[in-house]
Amino acid sequence: MSRISIPTADQTLEASKPLLAAVQKQLGVTPNLMKLVGHSPAALEGYLSLNGAVGKGKLSVQLRERIALAIAEFNGCDYCLSAHDYLGRNVAKLSDAELSAARDGKSEDARTEAALHFALQVAQTRGNVSDAALAAVRLAGFDEASVLEIVVNVALNVLTNYVNNVAQTDIDFPKLSAKLAA
Repeated sequence: MSRISIPTADQTLEASKPLLAAVQKQLGVTPNLMKLVGHSPAALEGYLSLNGAVGKGKLSVQLRERIALAIAEFNGCDYCLSAHDYLGRNVAKLSDAELSAARDGKSEDARTEAALHFALQVAQTRGNVSDAALAAVRLAGFDEASVLEIVVNVALNVLTNYVNNVAQTDIDFPKLSAKLAA
């Protein structure tokens, strides 16, 4: 059971209702994370705005979902692992092998693996990556904008990982557990 309540439709703040309606329209469902963050309309709007902005960036949905899986595994967030496995399968159309590999920061594609390795370096060093780590992701073909978008995707996923880990949000996707918790 979530440690922070998940508001029902009747309990949802008026300012959060149009934001949650937009999520429902886009996804066909309103995930528990969104309902929970709706306790703060400002937090929900901020999250949705940043998420929407990075969705328009240079990184593919496939890479963004892989980054989300790698960071969720790193932070031990079962909710985010479950959600991004579902989105990786159903939106990004990633294979079982690629979904599993992403959790370990790996990929069959060398360029993708370089991005995942860099994303994990960002998380592990709290952004204090080495010159070599930055050079390696650039060598793999990521320009300045793409490098920045990798960092922002890491930060966005850390945000949701932390919210879900604090709240212990009830998982409303097919459940996965972080390997560190297994």
